[in-house]
Amino acid sequence: MDLPGNGAGRVPAGRAARGQYYEFRPYNVARIVIWTAFALVLAVAPMLFTSGLGITILSQIGIAIIACLSYNMLLGQGGMLSFGHAVYTGLGTYFAIHALNAATKGQLPIPVSLLPLVGGLGGMAIAILFGYVTTKKSGTPFAMITLGIAELIFAMSLMFSEFFGGEAGISANRVVGKPFFGITFGPAIQVYYLIAVYTFICVAAMYALTRTPLGRILNAVRDNPERVEFIGYDTQRVRYLVFILAGFFAGISGGLSALNFEIATAEVVGPARSGGYLLFTFLGGATFFFGPIIGGILMVLAFVLFSEFTKAWLLYLGLIFMFMVMYAPGGIASLIMMNLRVAAFGRLKELWVSYLALGVTALLVLLGAAAMIEMVYHLQLNVALGDTVRFLGADLNVKSVDSWFGAVFVLLTGLGLFELVRRHFLRQWGEIEEFIEKEMKRRETL
Repeated sequence: MDLPGNGAGRVPAGRAARGQYYEFRPYNVARIVIWTAFALVLAVAPMLFTSGLGITILSQIGIAIIACLSYNMLLGQGGMLSFGHAVYTGLGTYFAIHALNAATKGQLPIPVSLLPLVGGLGGMAIAILFGYVTTKKSGTPFAMITLGIAELIFAMSLMFSEFFGGEAGISANRVVGKPFFGITFGPAIQVYYLIAVYTFICVAAMYALTRTPLGRILNAVRDNPERVEFIGYDTQRVRYLVFILAGFFAGISGGLSALNFEIATAEVVGPARSGGYLLFTFLGGATFFFGPIIGGILMVLAFVLFSEFTKAWLLYLGLIFMFMVMYAPGGIASLIMMNLRVAAFGRLKELWVSYLALGVTALLVLLGAAAMIEMVYHLQLNVALGDTVRFLGADLNVKSVDSWFGAVFVLLTGLGLFELVRRHFLRQWGEIEEFIEKEMKRRETL
């Protein structure tokens, strides 16, 4: 007979006779709240940002989140540094755009809402093909092989115009067939909600993967592959399986991009796109699941918004990347988690003055460096427009010693003050960490 109660508490009679019972496991309320909030954010966001630009940015953020999370399956969870992830997102875009054109001509009876899955299957097929060779190596050889494949595909995209469309690319029209309950995917808001649904499902699926035995053994392969081999697992097979799954989700991202932009060009498989996935996944925090989500948001904001303010945006991005590598190698997610840990022990309020000082001095450094960068770019690119460049409401004369001296003075002053504040902060942080360690040991003894 079964014990009374819900399904989770029932055990066979034989086990009940031996006194073995399942323990009641309460629902993880925090996890339910987080996923509900995530769904609400996806649903409500276009109601807050109603402009055409806002909807476009939100759509691209959803696509970038899937792409960065799929890349993090390799980098953060598996320790596989890939320089060619755009191969799988980009080819997913091409497969989806060809399927969309075939559906337009009546050659492929498939609804538009399922076309991202075509991109996913295409990305998975390419991952099966290239991944078998790529994952035979790890570490630096793995990275170099992915770089070689990326360059190969990018070169092919300019050579085989029948599939890639050459430099002009391939365009399509996403309005196919009869409307379904008024949905034609013509308006950008309808495309956004399709992207939002795919984003939620893909993020949930990739998170679920981290809780499976495959996800756990992947972490072990990343941390200690020799021990994993010793206990009987084939590390190459583990890497290969995850590589295929990453290619599938990357392809879905590419398929959504095909529907959003209705065009695929050689740029989608280019090295710059692969570098963007690497850089922003690292900035977001590759060691935490939500880090690539932050990275995907930053990626779109940098490419779409920041690039409109200055021609030197890539240089600023490189400087930010260097700063993060030097002072926060765990990314933004690690900073958030470390401060949440401090807050859990009630010591975060002691750091607000130091954080304010760090922010002000870092801003001084940024202002001085930005003034110099803008003047250099003006001298190199816009000298025909005159000797004056407008910077944050001030006129800087690129041929005046005063402008250059002021920029250098602000930069050096900011650097000096930042270093003083940083040293004080490190001492303060060390004392708090020592307190936390003692408090944890005290609680363990109780």
